[in-house]
Amino acid sequence: MVDSDIETGPAIESGLLDTLYMIFMRVVALSCLMSALYYWGRLTGYTMGGGFRFDVLPAHWQLAIACLSVLFPIAALGLWLGAAWGVVIWCLAAGGEVVMYHFMTNLFGTRPFVVLLSVLVVGLFVALRLAMALRNWQDRRQGRK
Repeated sequence: MVDSDIETGPAIESGLLDTLYMIFMRVVALSCLMSALYYWGRLTGYTMGGGFRFDVLPAHWQLAIACLSVLFPIAALGLWLGAAWGVVIWCLAAGGEVVMYHFMTNLFGTRPFVVLLSVLVVGLFVALRLAMALRNWQDRRQGRK
């Protein structure tokens, strides 16, 4: 039998904070998937009796729905995988919705629940990342990593 020259990296330690972060990312990924289905349903005329099909929408809605129906599934995939680019794509999509439903209410109407949820997700994400950074800093300071 031949010994393998392939070295494996150090074992990945998964603490409670890392597990919570991954669960959080996956919950946000599932919500992105639901948002994608919502926008695709409107885009294709499947919902609202076909009255919101792409070809009958005003230009501002066409732009918004075309962007969000593409960004949300990509964000869902990236968040589910735990990739950093998933967070970036989610920020673009959620930021677009916040702009639409909070700052451009004369064109898109209001959806305060969507705006509030986006702000809460950003807050939770920042809090989790800060807690992880603090833990890593303390581990390095104590010489554990």
